Amino acid sequence: MDIKFNNCLKEELTINDIQAAMENGEVTSKELVMYYLHRIAKYDQDGPKINSILEINPDAIFIAEALDYERKLKGARGPLHGIPIVLKDNIETNDSMHTSAGTLALENHISSQDAFLVEKLRKAGAVLLGKANMTELANGMSNTMWAGYSARGGQVLNPYGDAELFVGGSSSGSAVAVAANFSVLSVGTETDASILSPAVTNAVVGIKPTVGLISRSGIIPFTYSQDTPGPMARTVTDASILLGALVGVDKRDPATHKCEGMLQQDYSIFLDSTGLKGAKIGVFKNASKEVYDSEEYDDVLFKNAIQTLSEAGALVNEDIEIPFFNRDWKRMVLISEMKHSLENYLSKLPSHLPVHSIAELIQFNKSNADRALKYGQNKLEEMVGLPNTLRNPEYLNAKLDDLYFSKMGIDLALKKYDLDAILFPAYIGSTICAKAGYPSIALPAGYKESGRPFGITFAGPAFSEGILIKFAYAFEQTTNHRRSPKLL
Repeated sequence: MDIKFNNCLKEELTINDIQAAMENGEVTSKELVMYYLHRIAKYDQDGPKINSILEINPDAIFIAEALDYERKLKGARGPLHGIPIVLKDNIETNDSMHTSAGTLALENHISSQDAFLVEKLRKAGAVLLGKANMTELANGMSNTMWAGYSARGGQVLNPYGDAELFVGGSSSGSAVAVAANFSVLSVGTETDASILSPAVTNAVVGIKPTVGLISRSGIIPFTYSQDTPGPMARTVTDASILLGALVGVDKRDPATHKCEGMLQQDYSIFLDSTGLKGAKIGVFKNASKEVYDSEEYDDVLFKNAIQTLSEAGALVNEDIEIPFFNRDWKRMVLISEMKHSLENYLSKLPSHLPVHSIAELIQFNKSNADRALKYGQNKLEEMVGLPNTLRNPEYLNAKLDDLYFSKMGIDLALKKYDLDAILFPAYIGSTICAKAGYPSIALPAGYKESGRPFGITFAGPAFSEGILIKFAYAFEQTTNHRRSPKLL
């Protein structure tokens, strides 16, 4: 069956396009939800089988109908009223959908509460369309697991290429869902590159905010120090609108308390098409040789991006160093914090679920090895011998080093060269920014000869989301690089 809607439902409408069409009576939220469900059926679960959507909200159409009725009676709540959104599968929802982080062990887990960010989305009038597939346990399962694979959901594909094309870090389903136009918006999570990487490789916009700007409560955790949710969209405008709806101080997440008075409810105020004029931007070119030899890098496209900045009036410094950028960041922080945070999360799950500890999760996977262990679980097994309390001196020293050297490196570079932001090719700055808890925004910057997307990342100090959005928006409006994938 081929569903036909009126002309306003052409591909890749923005939030503002949709709100205007709804106000004019050209389309309803219900019709919009049906349109996306049709595309999911046709291209995600059939046809090319992109496989970005792990679960559909069975109440989505009813929710949309109620929001349509509310619009008629009272008007729209705001820019997200009636807008479909997909959530990464590690974000809890208290509805008919499951939250599993892609694991078979949690495939029947229905949360007893909404994540804080989900509460905010519901209040904003968004329609939770479904859950996105992801790299299982946010890439906490195995060193050999292919990005975008989960035992519960299978492999997410990059819509711009064949099955072998890299789909990006663990929020791959969230990125692909908007890239392939299965949803208007999505929410991903990042520990290190999990938003930025799939944004770059799927030609969408991803914002990795300052840690604590968006609450992490109600999210299956990876680390305490680096985890953060973030918006993903096809345009900087849409990503900024979603960011404003997600931020907030949450008593359940201590990381958000420092944001009191620092956050904006409307990040669209930073959308300035001339925002690069006078901007002081440093270009980082001194990563390891392996970075520049990788498929994610393209020298011609990166030089074109730098030239665009200069032509738009930016003051570009192409000769900067970031102290400690190439230092040996210890894995001890990640594995220790994942052991502690995941162990705590599992221990609080309802008694009817089959696992309540990492040891039980490992054993469950072994008992279901034909489905659960396609790539093994060496990362989980590595955690078994670690202590249950975060007092290991090796961990404590590594954590303090991470915080010191990452913040010092970025802060020194910004001060020494008098910069507003730093530009990276692809997502190569993700680790030092993640260690510091500093924000980044990734967006499209062209396509390689093969058709593979290329992107750039702007990064800055804590709570610089507004200025990063301004630079990204000006670049986007100058270049208009994004083009939709051809789904056959």
